[in-house]
Amino acid sequence: MSDAEVPGSALRARAANILRSSTFRLAVLYVLLLGVSVGILMAFLYWSTAGYMDRQSAATIEAEIRGLAEQYRRRGLNGLSSIIKERVARDPVGSSVYLLVDDTLEPLAGNLDRWPTGFPDAEGWLGFRLRERGPDRTEEHAARGQVFLLHGGLRLLVGRDVRDLEATRALILDALGWGLAITAALALLGGWLLSAGVMRRLETINQTAGEIMAGDLSRRIPLNGSGDDFDALAANLNRMLERIEQLMAGVRQVSDNIAHDLRTPLTRVRTKLELLRTELDGCENARSLAAETIADTEEMLSTFNALLRIARIESGARRAAFARVDLAALLEDLAELYEPLAAEKGQDLRLRLDGPIQVTGDRDLLFQALANLVDNAIKYTPPGGTIALAGASSEDGVTVTIRDSGPGIPPEARDRVLDRFVRLDDSRSTPGSGLGLSLVKAVLDLHQASIALGGDADGLIVTIRFRDARSPAA
Repeated sequence: MSDAEVPGSALRARAANILRSSTFRLAVLYVLLLGVSVGILMAFLYWSTAGYMDRQSAATIEAEIRGLAEQYRRRGLNGLSSIIKERVARDPVGSSVYLLVDDTLEPLAGNLDRWPTGFPDAEGWLGFRLRERGPDRTEEHAARGQVFLLHGGLRLLVGRDVRDLEATRALILDALGWGLAITAALALLGGWLLSAGVMRRLETINQTAGEIMAGDLSRRIPLNGSGDDFDALAANLNRMLERIEQLMAGVRQVSDNIAHDLRTPLTRVRTKLELLRTELDGCENARSLAAETIADTEEMLSTFNALLRIARIESGARRAAFARVDLAALLEDLAELYEPLAAEKGQDLRLRLDGPIQVTGDRDLLFQALANLVDNAIKYTPPGGTIALAGASSEDGVTVTIRDSGPGIPPEARDRVLDRFVRLDDSRSTPGSGLGLSLVKAVLDLHQASIALGGDADGLIVTIRFRDARSPAA
């Protein structure tokens, strides 16, 4: 993977996190509410402006019809025709439209060549297209008029050219549309910036929580000094973490003290039993009892030592000594160490490495953890069985696999065996304290690696994955 691809993937991941955040969803909801509110406001503005102009045009047409109707009643058809001709002659290219027709729709007076197609509505209003006046004019635009019926089947159409009204209406609609779009865009931008700010604060809290879960209980959530809700939350969490750290330190100190205090007298008991066995040369029964007691004492000492090692590992103190570890060489040393033991049981210990493998960590701890797994595989694999070690590196990290042909572990018990002092019923007769896999898990947790137990009744497969082998564990 190139260096240019890593920032790009990080930016895409950050953008995806922002889009999934609850803050951004709230911002989108706010944009929808704001859009509806602005839409209602703009609809009212449109009705107030374009509607007012439309009503003014209708009022002008109705006033002209009333005036012409009055002239018709006073002066008759000839008088009405004269007035229409005078108005058309006075304003030949004006916005007013007049047309007087007989019962056959033959024009008698006006500035229209023919009666418009279509039918008027219940109130007598008729919408039609008006052609530009002139021999070379072919453009048409909207017009609106009202029909007035006269005696003898005569009809009078009085209207107005409404292209200015249509243009104004379109201009208002464009302005309202752009205004709504700009409002939504600014609201989304504001929501994005707000979500990004909140995500930065949450990422800081999550990063600190991850470091605490990794064992560094001294970590605290940083405050930015703004005194806002996040600062108040961070302060409360820091006080809670201080209290947890104090309690954990107390528990760890009590556990360490118990382990140390018991380890010393147990060591003395073991020493005295060794002396007692030496003194009992003539009594085989007593020597046997002393040897069994010594073995029990050594088992208790190993249990306390394992507990102390797990406690030190979980404290995270060993992380400061992390360095690059050649895991391929470590696996080779491990196979060389355990090959004689496997050969003694008639087992076949195999190692397969896919190129150089490196991780960041503590070599001694990793060797101890992997040695525990290989030792368990040899212990539970029957004579003539096979134990296979494999290591591989990929873009996602490093994978180590330990496969054996032993009895395996039932699926329902695979998570449980990683806990302390847990031993399966079939292994109760085998020496051990049930802390081996717990120690392995503690070491892998320290290295931010995962362990998975798989396989079936024909064998166990232990898969260890180091999440990122290219950078030191944080």
